[in-house]
Amino acid sequence: MKKTILIVQLLCSMATFSQGFLHREGQKIVDGNGKNIILRGLGTGGWMVQEGYMLQTQPFASPQYMIRQKIQDVIGEQGTKEFYAAYKANGITKRDVDSLAAWGFNSIRLPMHYNLYTPAIEEEKNGEITWIEEGFTMTDNLLKWCAENKMYLILDLHAAPGGQGNDAAISDFDTTKPSLWQSEANQKKMIALWKKLASRYRDNPWIGAYDIINEPNWNFTGTNKNGCDENSNGPLRDLMVAVTKAIREVDTNHLIFIEGNCWGNNYNGIFPLWDENMALSFHKYWNYNTTASIQKMLDYRTQYNVPIWLGESGENSNVWFKDALSLVESNNIGWAFWPMKKIENIAGVTSVTKIPEYDVLLKYWKDGGEKPAADFAKKTLMKMADNYKMENVTVKPDVIDAMFRQVQTNDTKPYKKNSVPGKIAAAHYDLGTNEYAYSDKDFVNYRVETGKFDEWNKGNSMRNDGVDILPCKDKDSNGYEVSFIEQGEWLQYTVEVARQDSYKAAIRYSAEKTEGKLHLEIENGKETRSISLPPTGGNDKWKTIILSGVELNAGTQKIKVVFDKGGFNLNYLDFTKSNK
Repeated sequence: MKKTILIVQLLCSMATFSQGFLHREGQKIVDGNGKNIILRGLGTGGWMVQEGYMLQTQPFASPQYMIRQKIQDVIGEQGTKEFYAAYKANGITKRDVDSLAAWGFNSIRLPMHYNLYTPAIEEEKNGEITWIEEGFTMTDNLLKWCAENKMYLILDLHAAPGGQGNDAAISDFDTTKPSLWQSEANQKKMIALWKKLASRYRDNPWIGAYDIINEPNWNFTGTNKNGCDENSNGPLRDLMVAVTKAIREVDTNHLIFIEGNCWGNNYNGIFPLWDENMALSFHKYWNYNTTASIQKMLDYRTQYNVPIWLGESGENSNVWFKDALSLVESNNIGWAFWPMKKIENIAGVTSVTKIPEYDVLLKYWKDGGEKPAADFAKKTLMKMADNYKMENVTVKPDVIDAMFRQVQTNDTKPYKKNSVPGKIAAAHYDLGTNEYAYSDKDFVNYRVETGKFDEWNKGNSMRNDGVDILPCKDKDSNGYEVSFIEQGEWLQYTVEVARQDSYKAAIRYSAEKTEGKLHLEIENGKETRSISLPPTGGNDKWKTIILSGVELNAGTQKIKVVFDKGGFNLNYLDFTKSNK
């Protein structure tokens, strides 16, 4: 009888594996059928681990524990519990996962905070490790929604017990307490947590992998506080080996991702590898999208016959996204971008709306002064939590288009339906990349070159292309204007023309002191005269000037607005039939 049970269990295990456990096959990540899998994922940053820059508290409260202190100061302990309950309930739901799947993602990277699964060491009694159900329930729900969408869930320990890096915001590191590296108890807790997770999820094929420690950045022997000059990384390797051993005691099915020091990229002293079902993760931000930028990881892949995965990237322009993803996918490397939700964000797939009342709290937290009333503060924070619901965020179609369609083609497509006769908002230029849908001189941030964060969109509004967009208060505006226009730049619009005819375009613009100029180029090869746009006396003083003689054929047309001279702001073009 025992032999029969063992055979049945073995067959069940084999059947489950054939359905899709991701695993290493040489230098590739494959599913249970041996099919090569390119992971296209998004990190749910901010859900389980808050980082100040996502909530605009970075100047005065960057790690989560400090953010929580600020919140508790204005609404008390009970109010804070209610806020976080709503924030977590709204942050990621089935609707979020359904949306990600519909947009083209096949995986989610879950940045976990250990304190949702197990208490801090100072809260434990007699050195015992105890468990909290909240984190496991949140993970169970997310896994269920992923499975329903045939998406892989990658578990990422983003905030390890004690904190794994000097970049405190990333791991919620409290410098007044022992870090992960300064406490054997914290390390034991981390090992135990991974064993608990592995035991719970060992039989689920929709768990894609265990990303066992996110972005360690710590100096063990070097002088760089973030571990970028470490040559051995002995404590990091020892801990990852111990975690792997604990996982394998209960789970031999799942792929394990490891990360180097220096935010995941310094692998000195990490080799040789110690497990057959393992892959290397690296993170890529603000550098050039050339083969040279990933060559070290490509060399590791070849030398150690191991897959590599871009575990985190983002926070740049659409052009950078397209180029980065084209680069890694052409080298058979999967990826997970960052993050999903962030307040007033143009560089993500969604943006959380900031209400004016939240600015009042931010100002008080930063500068002090009169403390906001508790009722006001709680209402504000609960409204902000409500704004994290998928139905309340602003979805960013240009970012999604750059990450998926633009990786495959340079073709452009309409951002909105534009009809002639009709009004075309300046900010509604086509979806597509620089020099195809538009031409702008500043369209990407290479921090490696400048040493600082450069704006690829000076307005930091609406869209994530190089085109500089600002909010617009003109009464006839759709809410945005194209600004910081430079000579030689242009915008392209796909329009549906009702009938072949001669049209006139009413150009709505403002210009403080400088005369601008533009002309239109039509897909049929026709070109209008260049029209001058005299100064209006202020960037917020709008005037309309008529460009006549625009000859358009019926049907779908592409109209290019070419800026012969910059220094003005553009609101819209309103096409009407010319009176001959």
